[in-house]
Amino acid sequence: MVGMNGFDVKDGFYYMLAPIEDMTDSSFRTICWNRGKGADLTFTELSRLESLARRNACTLEKIKLYDETPTMIQLVGQKEMSLKRLLSGFVPNKGFRGFNLNLGCPAPDFVGQGIGCAMVKRISKTRKLVDIIKDHDYGVSIKMRLGLNRFEKEKKVYLNLINSVDADFFIVHARHGKETYVDKADWSVFPGCVKTGKPIIANGDIRTKDDAQKMKDFGCKGVMIGRAATVNPLIFAELKSLPLPQIGGLKAEYERLLKERNVAFKYPKNIFKHLGKSEADGDYGDMG
Repeated sequence: MVGMNGFDVKDGFYYMLAPIEDMTDSSFRTICWNRGKGADLTFTELSRLESLARRNACTLEKIKLYDETPTMIQLVGQKEMSLKRLLSGFVPNKGFRGFNLNLGCPAPDFVGQGIGCAMVKRISKTRKLVDIIKDHDYGVSIKMRLGLNRFEKEKKVYLNLINSVDADFFIVHARHGKETYVDKADWSVFPGCVKTGKPIIANGDIRTKDDAQKMKDFGCKGVMIGRAATVNPLIFAELKSLPLPQIGGLKAEYERLLKERNVAFKYPKNIFKHLGKSEADGDYGDMG
């Protein structure tokens, strides 16, 4: 059952904006949502669970929601007590649609702590975190890779986790933790994920209507798009065959929001580095 503050993917097909570090701040999420004419759901950049539990000001700023843009707060971490501390003082703002657990980041620092994509095989720990969130009646989803490495992918540890954890939906990034964005996403894993009977959102190299249709044919409940959206925030409306606003107007709206929300310079700097160009023009680093 989806929590009171959640996002139900039971019916329909959904288009989601991926979290990208130092890029997908609240202003960019708002223009991708575009008053309901774009992304159906967005995600904050990943935030360390322990930092949020300590009420670190910079980390709290990353999860601040300014408007009704539907947003899940992405968490990375493993400590149950930290999650309980966070939730004990948490007050949802408008737009909040639950929490997303990051089981996908391959950063060595995270992997060394047993978090990020190192969590895919930690089924019992993940289940406990999900249950804590559900006990507070909040929605919860999981964004995951196919495991830490090729061995874990071949052993299908990702299917073990999907089968064993009761999240509202699972966003499956079709690469393992040792692969980069140069490596082609392995879409062949999606039919097996769908066979679990759990709601699956496909992620990895999805750019066109044909790509989205293929995911529908697999039985996925939606797609998540990251890099292609930073090049073209209108991609969600395009994939939905909706009338498109002028890109110039969208840029003006983004600049207005930046001023209103006093956004750190790194965000527009990184976005304008990619906007209107090609995905090959820059380094995206690790996406959440």
